[in-house]
Amino acid sequence: MLYQVVKFASAPLANAMCRPHISGAAHVPRSGPAILAANHLSILDSFLLPALLPRHVTFTAKNEYFSGNPVSGFFMRLGGSLPIDRESAHSAQVMLDEAAALLERGELFGIHPEGTRSPDGRLYRGKVGVAWLALKTGAPVLPVALSGTEKVMPLGSKVPRPARIGIAIGTPMRFEGDHAKARDRRRVTDDIMAAIQRLSGQEYVPTYAASFKAANGVP
Repeated sequence: MLYQVVKFASAPLANAMCRPHISGAAHVPRSGPAILAANHLSILDSFLLPALLPRHVTFTAKNEYFSGNPVSGFFMRLGGSLPIDRESAHSAQVMLDEAAALLERGELFGIHPEGTRSPDGRLYRGKVGVAWLALKTGAPVLPVALSGTEKVMPLGSKVPRPARIGIAIGTPMRFEGDHAKARDRRRVTDDIMAAIQRLSGQEYVPTYAASFKAANGVP
């Protein structure tokens, strides 16, 4: 009920501020589980997709989004996002287990495989949690390409600003393999990132965004 109240209040604001162009919305199933795997350009990505899509979408978001910015923290809590401590393997597994339970109940789950925002607009190597979920639950993966969201809330900004965004949702992808095997997880993750790249047109970087940030002193 709370999610619907938040969505009712936030959807008109998101539409007015972002003037979104959405393609492929018909690929989102009307019922049943699916994983929305999206690129990550802005702190608001995990808020805008749930606000603009018709079904309830639960996203994962790093702890700092809850505590570091009062605007994002407010919407993350009301929207039911799952917090994750990116420095803790145990926390990551707890989050994945909760996400698997959501999918097994027939819900939608959203995830940014890059694990952190792109520091420069390029698409970085995906972490394998998305593949673990897809192979563990059998849920289809919908690749999602966001564009322009970094203009709504640029790095370091505390307040959103008007800017047009794009959301492109690809056709469902289904995978076979063993979620316990690293080779299968890597293969599936790379296939998902390739699908996102085809939708977004971003330059692909075969390294983790977090590693690039650490090596170059990027927050």
